[in-house]
Parts: sequence; C-alpha cells; structure tokens
Amino acid sequence: MAIKAIFLDFYGTVVHEEEASLIEICHKIKEESDTESSFEEIGYYWMKQFNQVLNNSHGEKFLKQRDVSTTSLQNTLAHFQSSAKEEELLELMFSQWKSPAIYEDAVEFFEKNTLPVYILSNVDSSDIMEAIQLLNIKVDGVVTSEDVKVYKPHRDMFNHALELSGYSPEEVLHVGDSLTSDVLGANQVGINSVWLNRQGKAATGDSKPNFVVKNLNEVLDIPALIKI
Repeated sequence: MAIKAIFLDFYGTVVHEEEASLIEICHKIKEESDTESSFEEIGYYWMKQFNQVLNNSHGEKFLKQRDVSTTSLQNTLAHFQSSAKEEELLELMFSQWKSPAIYEDAVEFFEKNTLPVYILSNVDSSDIMEAIQLLNIKVDGVVTSEDVKVYKPHRDMFNHALELSGYSPEEVLHVGDSLTSDVLGANQVGINSVWLNRQGKAATGDSKPNFVVKNLNEVLDIPALIKI
C-alpha cells in the first residue's frame, strides 16, 4: 500500500534538542551546590528524576511536560542542596522549546515534501505551536501528549494521530530520532517506523526500525514514497 502521510517527531528530529540549555542548567546547579558532585552527575540524576515522573504521568495522573520538568528539577535542586533559582533555570528550558533552531535538512525536507505531515510531540501544546508558527512550518496536524494525556511511546498517541489524519497504519510512516519513543511507539500500532540517526549511533534495545536515515531528506528516498 502506498504511503499517503508522514508522522514526524519534532524536537531532535525537525529542530534541535535543548541539550545546550540542559548543560547550562546543570552547571548553574553545580555552582550553587553544597556538594562536590559533577555537573554530569547532576544531569544524570535530573534525567532519571524526569523519566520517573514522566513514566508515572498518564490518564488522571497526567502532568504536562512543564510540570514534569518543574517537579524533577525541584527534586534535583533539593538532592544536590543547590540554591540556584528554579524559575530562571526553567525559563532557560522553556524558551528553547518555544524558539528552537531548525535543522537545515528539515528546511529542505519541508520544501520538497508533498505529502501531509502530522507532528507528534511530548512537549506541551502551547509551546510547540509557538515554535511551529515561529519557524513558519506547514503541517497538517499536531498531536501532543497534552491532547491524549499520555507520553510516547504509548500507543494512544499514535492511534490518536491516525484518527486525526484519517489514515490507516499501513498508509503512514513515522519518523523520529528516538528508538524508545518513536520507533517503539510506531511499531506497537503497526506503523512503519523510520529512525533518524544523524550521529550514526549504534542501535540498542529491542526496537527495530523499518528504515534508518541520516537526515530528513533521505526519508523522501524511501522506496514506499517514490512515485513511479
């Protein structure tokens, strides 16, 4: 069956992740910490806290990603006895969500692509919509965790996108940079998955993508998309 639409992850796939701001935040926590912990240890602890809160956030217990970030950062500041200002640190992250830098290959992808595009993201609706409008990206729909009260790779995110688009799993490709969030999530509902692996990382875990590309332009060369 021919592919009729493309589902896209956003942060790390279309635009740069907030890695630089996260590193800056960890350094600021260390500067105001009463412990001898390194900024790497701080970053590891924070991400562990973030993932724990995120994994417990669904349904009636759902927290928006801003709230997940706030709770995990508060836990991190307390753990490392840091007096760094929570509000300033969070604003560094949130400003990155709202005004990220787009990848050059993503610009070319949107210029060349003729299929409908739907964005699937864990970031809160207002933040990602601001980013999309700022970058003047044309998409046909956006699905966020806030819409479905779960986070990727939960199947509800992908099923909701299918309902919104009106396509069957066999008619779409999902493209993302995460084996656990994007590839696993798409595979669970029968959507062909495309792993965007810009850094040439080794595949780990049990999530097996149907296709692997080094940049978004290569997605348009996948045989299922080529019209003969």
